[in-house]
Amino acid sequence: MARQPGRMRRPALLRHEHHADPHAAPDGEPDRTAARDRMKTPDSYSDDAGDAAAAASDGDYAIVLAGHGSRDPDGVDEFMALVALLRARAGGRTVAHGFLEFATPTIDEAVAAVVAGGAKTVVMVPGVLLAATHAKNDMPSELLALKQAHPEVDFRFGAAMDLHPKLLALCRERIVEAEGRSARTVSRADTCLVVVGRGTSDPDANADIAKLTRMLEEGMGFGTSLVCYAGTARPLVADGLKAAALLGYRRIVVLPYFLFDGVLVKRIYGAAADLAARHPELEVLAAPWLGVHPHVADVFLERAREGIEGRAAMNCALCKYRVQIVGFEEQVGTPQQGHHGLVRGLLGRNGAAPAPTTDWPPYVPHPIEAESMRIIDAGRDWSGVPADHQIVLKRLVHTSGDFDIVDDLYFSPGAVETGIRALLRCRRIVADVTMVQTGLKRAVLDQLGVETWCGVHDEETRLLAEAHGITRSAAGIRRAWQKFGNDVVVAIGDAPTAIVELVRLVREHGWRPQLVVGLPVGFVGTRESKEALRRLMQVPRITNRGTRGGSPWAASAVNALMIAAIDQVYRQTQSQQQQA
Repeated sequence: MARQPGRMRRPALLRHEHHADPHAAPDGEPDRTAARDRMKTPDSYSDDAGDAAAAASDGDYAIVLAGHGSRDPDGVDEFMALVALLRARAGGRTVAHGFLEFATPTIDEAVAAVVAGGAKTVVMVPGVLLAATHAKNDMPSELLALKQAHPEVDFRFGAAMDLHPKLLALCRERIVEAEGRSARTVSRADTCLVVVGRGTSDPDANADIAKLTRMLEEGMGFGTSLVCYAGTARPLVADGLKAAALLGYRRIVVLPYFLFDGVLVKRIYGAAADLAARHPELEVLAAPWLGVHPHVADVFLERAREGIEGRAAMNCALCKYRVQIVGFEEQVGTPQQGHHGLVRGLLGRNGAAPAPTTDWPPYVPHPIEAESMRIIDAGRDWSGVPADHQIVLKRLVHTSGDFDIVDDLYFSPGAVETGIRALLRCRRIVADVTMVQTGLKRAVLDQLGVETWCGVHDEETRLLAEAHGITRSAAGIRRAWQKFGNDVVVAIGDAPTAIVELVRLVREHGWRPQLVVGLPVGFVGTRESKEALRRLMQVPRITNRGTRGGSPWAASAVNALMIAAIDQVYRQTQSQQQQA
């Protein structure tokens, strides 16, 4: 299966190589005093530190806690306090820390320091709650680079924290802490628990939040529970809290399932305060996040030992990179790659400015391609053709070998510029058939970080087509609408029925793709579908008249836009460097 494109990569791993080896105050603001109380010094936990130290393995290894990093100094300070607690409970073992993004030291700097200190075995432990993209992808990619940089060192990888019993116990502690600050006595049966997770693109990690929530609901006797997310998953925090307010419970307890304070935790508390202001009849209690606590430190130490002993494990049975999960079938086999290069150690740089993209290259065509484009430039009078249209038209002439197609093409106003912006911003192309998908230039996709999706051969597409009596191409377009919403560029090069379905979704259901490239070939319904697309005023579009077209045409048009996007970024980069 073709690998999914991404940003400029660190060396890629085979997927899952690592498996083997505050309460709101009356004004609605979080109680920062309570948070500071939880950030105790390691000495304050000295009574039970000995038990954790005794449980540590006797092997000689160093631990590197790999954190995500944050723009928020409160989150970074808490992480540092946890590292101090970890050291106090590690029985004298070397414990270092590094960050994927924003904060310093970076992970590679932390590893270099422990190696310079004499460590021969290093276990990297993801400083994250759940096994999502960072633990499955970014951190293993870091580990591969470290193995190449330090071949003399034995590197191991620990699992994410996951739903550990100690973390469940800590969640209970935080909930009881929130309840204890209320002057009211409210039965748990009259209380709705809302757990707010980070929210990721990994459905397995998002589902773990739902499992945690259900276990807390049943274990603590809440009347009901809801799940929402502060990141990319849905429902978002505000929507989840609105839903909870409609259920008729006297009290809502909001638990942020986060390790540390930060931008997203503050967003959660803000949403809880807004809900309390809108519904004075409800008592809204914002529980503390997990924070710096012996349970957290002990789980990290346990994950380090498991990594050293070869027992680190994640839930491979429902991992979208290993098995075909409903809705994520195309992600099986995606290689591991890092995505944090531009913000690595950002806050440690002078002026906290992103590193300049000096390595952004222009598009360089093959010599035969360059000669072909020279011939096309000289092959007709292009003076009457708008410059932006020429970007696509010359590529289509190159693909078809026919100058006469120029007069049949239709561009809605601003379609080319809109398409270029959409590729740079949305970074997702939907194709009606795999021939369009495979016709897209892989190197260009990789440089732009654009993902492609074609659902025509998916099992759900087959079921949808059979259930509704439509073609699989049309069903694939319907799935794209359901799956991605408006932030897509749609390229149709084979099936007129795909255009018919797209037109229907735009007119009847308000779908608004950023750009539609509709260039199918054939004699049955082809002219009519493209004419319907040409008249579709609601979306930017590129199409043509007649029966000519095809998957190579649609792919070529999108390739032209991506090449133009690369050159646009290159020109901007060169201009910025000259001004600097």
